[in-house]
Amino acid sequence: MSGEAPGGPPPPGASPLDVDEAVFDVVERIPPGRVSTYGAIGRLVGVGPRRVARALSQGGGAVPWHRVVRADGSVAEPVRVEQLARLAAEGVPVRNGRVDLAAVGWP
Repeated sequence: MSGEAPGGPPPPGASPLDVDEAVFDVVERIPPGRVSTYGAIGRLVGVGPRRVARALSQGGGAVPWHRVVRADGSVAEPVRVEQLARLAAEGVPVRNGRVDLAAVGWP
């Protein structure tokens, strides 16, 4: 896998499962040690950041969900400890609970 972003959004009128799969496809392409934001993934897929978060919270356990953070580099409270531990294990720089997006942001 090259780490490049996919081609584009799902077709108009795509089912919620198609949107979820498009989100998962993008998240799977985030390389280890890098992160993306809900908004960046949403732009690639053609949905809003909340829709990305919903897809990951409802069925993203099989993809590297921990590589997706908020636009300010912070992580969601319910998964904070686990997400920060997983990111640290990949060498992602975190300072005061926020990821340094300028250093490791993707794409």
